[in-house]
Amino acid sequence: MDFLELILTMTKGPMIVLSSNRVWLSLLAVVSLLLCGRVSAQAQQFSADLVTTRGDGAAAVSAGKLRVSNGSVRIETPELADGFFLVDGAKPAAYFVRPAAGIFMDARQSSQLTRLFVQVDPDDPCRQWQALARLAGAADQGDWRCERTGEGAVGGHHTTAYRAVSGAGREIVGWIDRARKFPLRIKTEDGATIAAENVRDEPQPAQLFEVPQGFRKFDPETLIQRIRQSDVWVAGQKDVDRTHP
Repeated sequence: MDFLELILTMTKGPMIVLSSNRVWLSLLAVVSLLLCGRVSAQAQQFSADLVTTRGDGAAAVSAGKLRVSNGSVRIETPELADGFFLVDGAKPAAYFVRPAAGIFMDARQSSQLTRLFVQVDPDDPCRQWQALARLAGAADQGDWRCERTGEGAVGGHHTTAYRAVSGAGREIVGWIDRARKFPLRIKTEDGATIAAENVRDEPQPAQLFEVPQGFRKFDPETLIQRIRQSDVWVAGQKDVDRTHP
């Protein structure tokens, strides 16, 4: 009896002795299951290119790059090239980080991408979309409604399509990749579409999804309050009062 057979016989119950071949086949089956689980976990880490197409049929243009790692999302856009967005749908939290200035701030409504391209429940994407809309302070604070409209393929990936209506009555259509629990295409009310193309399942460095240590949080509202309490603001108000009795 070899070592593997001895281990298998040291369990409670009747003695079971397997041949070496059967032992190795059993081990291979276990390893295969573990590898499948690992591949499934890695599928939650991916990157993609964001592409937008206007409703008038104009040529598609780049809308940025997307990275996802276990629910955290990093978005880089050409409009705000001096920084990047970080979204944590579980908290939820959404920030815009500016590395050169060493600051980060709440994303709020600076980009609709941070409210739509987030990890969702494939059976109820509206719950997460609603949470991110409320976090951004969007005007449509009512409950969102999602209606499943069918199945389809986006970029070779199987998706489930949903028609979503916000609390203010605005409509979008989202195609959700069930395996990645992520929208691969969003069609907005004006007919424009934003799609995640060239999806690449690959490990993502953890530091890409963290606000760098030592960065300070910038709050525009706090700055405005400080300015209003300053001598400059008071002097300016006096000048306004003189010109507008």
